[in-house]
Amino acid sequence: QVQLVESGGGLVQAGDSLRLSCAASGRTGGTYAMGWFRQAPGKERQFVAAISWSGRNTNYGDSVKGRFTISRGNAENTVYLQMNSLNAEDTAVYYCAAQYTNYYIAPVQGYDYWGQGTQVTVSS
Repeated sequence: QVQLVESGGGLVQAGDSLRLSCAASGRTGGTYAMGWFRQAPGKERQFVAAISWSGRNTNYGDSVKGRFTISRGNAENTVYLQMNSLNAEDTAVYYCAAQYTNYYIAPVQGYDYWGQGTQVTVSS
């Protein structure tokens, strides 16, 4: 079992930046990709970004491309989401997720483990 804990959410103004962090613990042996998803009130959960175990491959949702950057920390069980040029449409609960997979894949779906989420609110 892998436990994921997100941090870094908060209230910001449109145009601001924010960085989310996610730390994995528990049975973290093996190679696993990590990703970020978000869910706004009344909407379905949406893929935001993913990064492979190697850190070399990433994927982004269309709505965040060019504004958000996913990265892995020096400790391989951490992942970050740098969010720039935030707007009101980015307001949501952001969830960290993990999926055991091979060294290179950055999947957009099929995640096995989820964090509790962290709220990001962008005021316009």
